[in-house]
Amino acid sequence: MAKKQMTYAGAGVDIDAGDQMVTMIQRHMARTYGSRVLGRHGAFAGCFRLDYNEKLFKRNYRDPVLVACTDGVGSKVQLAVEMGLYDTVGIDLVAMSVNDLIVQGAEPLFFLDYIGTHKLEPQRMTEIVKGVADGCVQSDCALLGGETAELPDLYAEGEFDLAGFAVGVCELKKIIDGSRVERGDVVLGLESDGIHSNGYSLVRAVVREATLDLNQVYVELDERKTLGQVLLTPTRIYARPIVDVLHYYRVKRVVSGMAHITGGGLGGNLNRALPSHCNAKIDRSVWRPSPVFGFLQKHGNIDEEEMFRVFNMGIGYCLIVRPDFANSIAHQLERAGERVHFLGRIVKGDGKVCWQ
Repeated sequence: MAKKQMTYAGAGVDIDAGDQMVTMIQRHMARTYGSRVLGRHGAFAGCFRLDYNEKLFKRNYRDPVLVACTDGVGSKVQLAVEMGLYDTVGIDLVAMSVNDLIVQGAEPLFFLDYIGTHKLEPQRMTEIVKGVADGCVQSDCALLGGETAELPDLYAEGEFDLAGFAVGVCELKKIIDGSRVERGDVVLGLESDGIHSNGYSLVRAVVREATLDLNQVYVELDERKTLGQVLLTPTRIYARPIVDVLHYYRVKRVVSGMAHITGGGLGGNLNRALPSHCNAKIDRSVWRPSPVFGFLQKHGNIDEEEMFRVFNMGIGYCLIVRPDFANSIAHQLERAGERVHFLGRIVKGDGKVCWQ
């Protein structure tokens, strides 16, 4: 008896679908390109020019330091699968890396993505990459390349996962690492657009245990969006306004520290921007978390401190700035569309966030 003829497609990997997807995503990648991207689409690696030589566009670095980040979206992708909505988690993917990158004072340069999936469906993958490209456009960085892996033995039917990698650049003498934070500095907080991309294991547990309907509109959250759509609101990207503020103060170093508020909340992230001899004294009463946090707390019967430990609770990014420049920086950020709050001040301490 003749042996059955085997193929890669028969083993679960469709090369033709991969080729089709590459063609479909090309236009989304192209809209993130600027004059520093070299080479052509489909090359084995992407090329990015660090400096401009043309006088008109000259933007050279005297002592450049490359800054790199990698992150994922976590179990928020499972919510996307449940809702069948795929064009926002790519924005989350970019945000989670570039928001970390700018904390060090870096300008995002380029981004690469990785998608692992059970089955390569070109239309769905294109929607995901569209979101990645949208995030790159918001961040002023190039989507330089990526990889999509069809792994039917690793992922269950319908499942996928995302990872992203961002590279930026900063002048050596302008790196922001929190070492210049001092007593009297002001803490500014920029509002989040909801949950962002942390805490979704708890979010999904609340939805499950409280038997909430992802396809239902809960008017206390939003009169036009379903619960699932609210929970899939993409992570806010702070790159452009932060980079603009840093470029505005080319001589004076008025921003002494920054923090991206992710898993661990304000207490577990703002402390990473503090030297060992300082505390950040934060007033919780100066801002009001968006309704989604109260909704989850009520339906999940979650303790207040647990909420602040897991979620960003309405503040997605913090800057620690010199007091004489706090108002000016806040006005610049507000003109850029950010919702800014004066959260508190830096006091003598031992490197912790404390509440008043």
